[in-house]
Amino acid sequence: MQVYTVLSTKGGVGKSTTCAHLGGLLADASLRVLLIDLDNQPTLSSYYQLEAEAPGGTYELIALNQTASEQVVSRTVISGLDIVVSNDYHAQLPQLLLAAPDGRFRLSNLIRQFESRYDVVILDTQGARSIVLEAAVLAADHALSPITPELLSAREFIRGTLGMLEELEVLTQYTNLVVPKVSLLINRLDETRDAREVSAGLYQMFSADTDARVQVMSAPLRHLTAFRQAAALGQPIHRFEPTKPAGRKSPAGADQIRAVAMELNPEWCPLLQVEANQTVGGASDAIH
Repeated sequence: MQVYTVLSTKGGVGKSTTCAHLGGLLADASLRVLLIDLDNQPTLSSYYQLEAEAPGGTYELIALNQTASEQVVSRTVISGLDIVVSNDYHAQLPQLLLAAPDGRFRLSNLIRQFESRYDVVILDTQGARSIVLEAAVLAADHALSPITPELLSAREFIRGTLGMLEELEVLTQYTNLVVPKVSLLINRLDETRDAREVSAGLYQMFSADTDARVQVMSAPLRHLTAFRQAAALGQPIHRFEPTKPAGRKSPAGADQIRAVAMELNPEWCPLLQVEANQTVGGASDAIH
């Protein structure tokens, strides 16, 4: 089982939709996927319709240490894609974890109890620093950080996200946990001069050292109307736009999210190439 945390200390960069698209893609590629929504604004929890809803969610998972599927895991309409929904309605989890001796480490221990049930666990997080976000980072094998190609987003990533990771490195020196490496995903890339310059600056800053904590992904997600339309319909982008529309330069949404997934974990390439053939073959069904 592999655990991925999607994070940013800045809101509005596309964390929840990235989780939804990535989870849907991997589930359709025959992987058993669990989404865990740790955001108090539960966009991910409402992205997909639920086929079977559990009585509990993230509050019961973290506060009560409940990991039984029938208690905290809901089933989405996408086969193989489950979710622990966000239900910390009164924002009690941060205070609870701050008061607990295992606060920052509890989530890591809890998630490992899903190991026999899932191939991939994807954690969505709040766009602000908190102990819940720190716990999600320490629970991950790898982190994915979407960033919009804007100067303010780049500055916040350096000040907020990188600052947090550096502090967690100190915190974990005497534990068996490690701060994961981060793949920086440029999201909503357009053709404006500002976007190109910020993207180039990020590549220049982080791509020189292959052993660095942060690596900028070569596969971006473009600023496409299709991503908004897919979200409005509760569809993963690879189903909504399996092929590139005639006359558009940018690759199909399906090709973009598939490229991100394959770069994130090259071991998924054979499965995703099979999924690509199946999706294109059933393109008309996938859209309707």
